[in-house]
Amino acid sequence: MAILSLGGRLEEAMKAAKTLEANGVSTTVADARFAKPLDTNLIERLVKEHEVLLTIEEGSSGGFGASVMTHLAKRGKLQSGAKVFPMTLPDRFIAHGSPVQQYRDAGLMSENIVNQVMNLLSNNIDEFEPATPLQIQNIRVAE
Repeated sequence: MAILSLGGRLEEAMKAAKTLEANGVSTTVADARFAKPLDTNLIERLVKEHEVLLTIEEGSSGGFGASVMTHLAKRGKLQSGAKVFPMTLPDRFIAHGSPVQQYRDAGLMSENIVNQVMNLLSNNIDEFEPATPLQIQNIRVAE
């Protein structure tokens, strides 16, 4: 599993990776420090070396994750079976609150990342819905 994080979700991605590793899922986290220009070498290496690539960003759909998928499509990687999944802010109102409350509501916390990865690896997903900890059983949270 590879997680490509853009922006402030890197710490949550690292926490998720720790939990995933504790549950037997080998995980690489990469910091996409810049949205432009894309680090196409890094993206292609992550897709080549991992079963699934998850992008995570604090933006709406059509942003960084879409740019990653567009690049991969133009290089023929999606047609040859690369599994890529974007996690973005949902297209709905997010109530006022602390940043942690808003990210939790948006489904962009470490537990959401873990559950999304577990759903992806079990092919148990059709469309992104923020995965809650109750959807996946027997997950040990890494400290």
